[in-house]
Amino acid sequence: MDVVVVESPAKAKTINKYLGRNYKVLASFGHVRDLPAKDGSVRPDEDFAMSWAVDGPSSKRLTDIAKAVKDADGLILATDPDREGEAISWHVLEVLKQKRALKDKPVSRVVFNAITKQSVLDAMANPRQIDAPLVDAYLARRALDYLVGFTLSPVLWRKLPGARSAGRVQSVALRLVSDREAEIERFVRQEYWQIAALLSTPRHDQFEARLTAFDGKKLQKLDISTKEQADDIVAMLDGATFRVASVEAKPTKRNPGPPFTTSTLQQAASSNLGFGASRTMQIAQRLYEGVDIGGETAGLITYMRTDGVQIAPEAISAARSEIASSFGDKYLPEKPRFYSTKAKNAQEAHEAIRPTDFSRTPAQMRKFLEADQARLYELIWKRSIASQMQAAEIERTTVEIDAVNGTRNAGLRAVGSVVRFDGFLAAYTDNREDDAEDEENRRLPEIRSGETLAKDRIVPTQHTTEPPPRYTEATLIKKLEELGIGRPSTYTSILKTLEDREYVTIDKRRLFPEAKGRLLSAFLESFFERYVEYDFTASLEEKLDEISDGKLAWKEVLRDFWRDFSNAVNDIKELRVSDVLEALNEELAPLIFPQKEDGSNPRACPKCGTGNLSLKLGKFGAFVGCSNYPECSYTRQLGDAANGNGEAAALEDGTKVLGKDPYTDEDITLRSGRFGPYVQRGEGKEAKRASLPKGWTVDTIDHEKALALLSLPRDVGKHPESGKMISAGIGRYGPFVLHDGTYANLDNVEDVFSIGINRAVSLIAEKQSKGKAGRNGGTPAALKSLGEHPDGGEITVRDGRYGPYVNHGKINATLPKGKDPASVTFDEAVALLAEKAAKGGGKPFRGRKRA
Repeated sequence: MDVVVVESPAKAKTINKYLGRNYKVLASFGHVRDLPAKDGSVRPDEDFAMSWAVDGPSSKRLTDIAKAVKDADGLILATDPDREGEAISWHVLEVLKQKRALKDKPVSRVVFNAITKQSVLDAMANPRQIDAPLVDAYLARRALDYLVGFTLSPVLWRKLPGARSAGRVQSVALRLVSDREAEIERFVRQEYWQIAALLSTPRHDQFEARLTAFDGKKLQKLDISTKEQADDIVAMLDGATFRVASVEAKPTKRNPGPPFTTSTLQQAASSNLGFGASRTMQIAQRLYEGVDIGGETAGLITYMRTDGVQIAPEAISAARSEIASSFGDKYLPEKPRFYSTKAKNAQEAHEAIRPTDFSRTPAQMRKFLEADQARLYELIWKRSIASQMQAAEIERTTVEIDAVNGTRNAGLRAVGSVVRFDGFLAAYTDNREDDAEDEENRRLPEIRSGETLAKDRIVPTQHTTEPPPRYTEATLIKKLEELGIGRPSTYTSILKTLEDREYVTIDKRRLFPEAKGRLLSAFLESFFERYVEYDFTASLEEKLDEISDGKLAWKEVLRDFWRDFSNAVNDIKELRVSDVLEALNEELAPLIFPQKEDGSNPRACPKCGTGNLSLKLGKFGAFVGCSNYPECSYTRQLGDAANGNGEAAALEDGTKVLGKDPYTDEDITLRSGRFGPYVQRGEGKEAKRASLPKGWTVDTIDHEKALALLSLPRDVGKHPESGKMISAGIGRYGPFVLHDGTYANLDNVEDVFSIGINRAVSLIAEKQSKGKAGRNGGTPAALKSLGEHPDGGEITVRDGRYGPYVNHGKINATLPKGKDPASVTFDEAVALLAEKAAKGGGKPFRGRKRA
């Protein structure tokens, strides 16, 4: 018997069915070792020696693997086909060597791009050894990230309190978001007018034409800049005669795009389905690892971390067969389509993301999948099928029209398209493409050259130029990919890190840099400019690719980087904090000192009139204060604009006055405490306080919101049956409604302030119908569901007599002390349940996946 090691238990379960009783498939649960989060884990003075540590759960799993290997004939490492997968196999092998579990047993490495029986069996028939250059590239990347983080962080803590840490790639992504915000702040809107004419042909068919030239001058977008200009042109066109100068119909072809890579899948899922990058990858992971389709477990898509756009020849043949079957022979090109990747070293998994079996159509799979899984599978299937279909044939018609009124003249243009053959569009269209080509996709009526047109109406519309849009997760990933920064396996973690550290917030899918994020970005640009340059970071990524290709020695790359980086850090250590602050004052002037409407000095202190405002550093981070401190105690939070009279109401130590309570006349203040920001009414021990709920930031708290928080719990109304009051509030587990001891969760914080009596009664009734909590003898109702366990059955989060826990079947696993039940993830829950089962709490099972 051979032992096979994979990352996740879901993958292990599927593969075990394919391999049979001669194999024992075990899961590593992702990475089994990591660099300890302390100084000295990577030691440049010892030629970059690295110390690895194994955490408690991983230690238990490695012991199980070692025990199984000692009784086995050999070891097969079958982790994912990318750098991270290669690294996990290497770590497992290194630990087993340390445990002396291998002796002289054979060790092999197999990779498969899809979890299907054929793919797995083919991989088993073609084993290899661990790819040393791939491991070296992983070690170099891990060491670089560690050295940047653990060398820069102490500098940040001393020079820029409030900044948690900086990362090698995350800092560049943060710079992109911050630079875009600065562009928006600098942007000056310009007014412009567009003029269209609604015209009719002699056959009474109406269409629209847009003004393109006036009085012999070709018009640019901003040329009509005032209402007076627009009115003059409208008056001229109102009395003009219109004649068709030319009609040109030009056939064009639109070719399909390649199948999805990691980044293009995330972009398409965002624009078509509204999924965030993390959500997309979670669903794709499930589709890859295996789904029960009528008693058979199979992976439905190929590996989803890839920058390759090509697909296997046998998959192309299968796609072509499905096209002929589902769409007809006229949709099938004479020859297969082949695509080449833009990446210089597409190392990440080689094949694009595609269905493992094209005959499994989205309609057939829908009944086996959850709603979001079905939607993502359909997107992948359609894009993959479309990539092998005929081009769309489109006839683009351009009509040029002359308008003449006495000695004045104008030119107008109407554009439209007719799809003569839909080709790949029969399978797949992208929302982004549809939006971009909306105008050209209009269909025009029959228009003949030389004929006179009737004027129905002239329509002027006023516009203003728009600033560049803020990044979404999808467009930021696209930009990083264009710059050559990051790789498929890192995009999601980059975004998550920025959000977790509160450097950015996501609102309506747009990324907004927080004040602390912009401060950090400005600091790095001012004093570590080279290390947040796009070209420098991209060139370092290229070197990592060359390491994985066996062209560079990994420690040589580390030596070159460390020599210059450590010198830069040593230089900044000598800087005085006042020098740092003055540089940031200048870099972030639009944010810190916005221009005043009266044109006066934006840095003048509004309280004392003689001091200058400047950044200050306190234990809770940066704020704006007066240079005359302590004589002048004026302060305001970073990013807060002054109020109407030029003075931001504030107290010393960064405490901000938001206004007065209308009933008690006490100050309502915003403060920082050891557990985060909160609002307070009045002073002293009896003052009422309320913490800011999850999702609320200090930048968005105003007088009205503070009063609402301090008014909780709020009476919703009396229950129509019991006559007892229903209240709404925010508790340990989030927003809720309460009636006679029964709590029911609300979807979001805003519901606390707006929920009415009818919905509150319904929620209470639903909660009561699910059964009462443990103290009444029943099973506590679920706070939330986390999804299907790899072994079947639902995983739920519940609250019992002794605190919150996760449940699967008959197994209950208590959450760690201080863990918020609302934040428990699927992977964390499965790992906790597996530990509990291993201790005798029930049948052991596993389910944690690599993120």
